Amino acid sequence: MLKIVSANLNGVRSAAKKGFFDWMGKEAPHFVCVQELKAQAPDMTPDFLNPHGYHGHFHYAEKKGYSGVGIYSKAEPDAVQVGFGCDEFDAEGRYVQCDFGKLSVISLYCPSGSSGEERQQAKFRFMDVFLPHLQKLRNCGQEVVICGDWNIAHKEIDLKNWKSNQKNSGFLPEEREWMSKVFGDTGWVDVYRTLHPETTGEAYTWWSNRGQAWANNVGWRIDYQVSTPGMAARARRAAIYKQERFSDHAPLSVEYEFVP
Repeated sequence: MLKIVSANLNGVRSAAKKGFFDWMGKEAPHFVCVQELKAQAPDMTPDFLNPHGYHGHFHYAEKKGYSGVGIYSKAEPDAVQVGFGCDEFDAEGRYVQCDFGKLSVISLYCPSGSSGEERQQAKFRFMDVFLPHLQKLRNCGQEVVICGDWNIAHKEIDLKNWKSNQKNSGFLPEEREWMSKVFGDTGWVDVYRTLHPETTGEAYTWWSNRGQAWANNVGWRIDYQVSTPGMAARARRAAIYKQERFSDHAPLSVEYEFVP
């Protein structure tokens, strides 16, 4: 089985102190895609760059303490692509792709619009430029798994308080419609939902730090593994790890019957 993990760390240094890399060593997945490093290259210690002998490849944001994504892999990739070709968002450290034979693995951190209208408009711009990239990827001839924090809950089943969040970033009609395009016309597959079509509370991957969201499981499912149909058909198990808390997100693991 090929095991892939996606985890928003909300700061690699913070997650490391909370035991993320110890957990990663015990889980021993083939690939770990991380988001929100909140670090630049000089901040990355050997333990962050190559934990447990993994190969690490990263896309850092130009702004200090902001964004940043990475992929850890047991095998050295055949090719690495940092950024997806849009200057505005490549400066924010949101995309890294590693190719392994006939499989491409991507770590993605989509913008959040929750801090205000300016960032919401940036999120809409990202959606506009990223959809054509998704279409291009879909036709590249590779099997592809895109792991990451998409900052959008697709359907009512994907968050606890959907009625009161319909005008909030992350569950706006335009965002949800965009996700429907990703999973519809563009032909990508929401792997977790394929395996667990009706799961609600156990599917959440993020909880606000405000109030008692974690204690009351007032969560959102905004972390996904999105794949080509061929790869999705090989998915056998998916799990969200909540026994320990490394950040405000929980790691999402999927096992695929696949050899790169």
